[in-house]
Amino acid sequence: MRCPYCKQDDSRVVDSRTVEDGTGIRRRRECTACGRRFTTAETSVLLIAKRSGVVEPFSRQKVISGVRRACQGRPVGEDALALLAQQVEDSLRSTGRAEVPSQEVGLAILGPLRELDEVAYLRFASVYRSFDTIEDFEAEIALLRAEGEPLGREPELPTPAQT
Repeated sequence: MRCPYCKQDDSRVVDSRTVEDGTGIRRRRECTACGRRFTTAETSVLLIAKRSGVVEPFSRQKVISGVRRACQGRPVGEDALALLAQQVEDSLRSTGRAEVPSQEVGLAILGPLRELDEVAYLRFASVYRSFDTIEDFEAEIALLRAEGEPLGREPELPTPAQT
């Protein structure tokens, strides 16, 4: 690592600490030539391989902007979108691969989005899975219903007039 003060190439590590939930390392270094100390940061890069063959770094902001469109008009806040993007990144990093196909990013979004908001999930899934007909929507809704009560809602109790 080159010293930012005297530009010498030799330095020694004085202290190392993990940052960003373990995805990065912060190091304090000391230049062996001038003795001054400086900080460096190292992060692991998660690469996304697109269908076109282009490889680019993972971007939480791209996940948020894509999901934000599906959540338009829904009661979903920015904090929830940021948490979803973090969950997606954690899921992709847990595969242990440095390069992940873009198809897997979409799949990693579907689970947390379904828990966050089912309508937004249907919107996102309809584009991601290329729903062509109303039957595609019906099949997905049937799957949601088959797996139980919608998340975040209390089951409706009958009113005295209904009994």
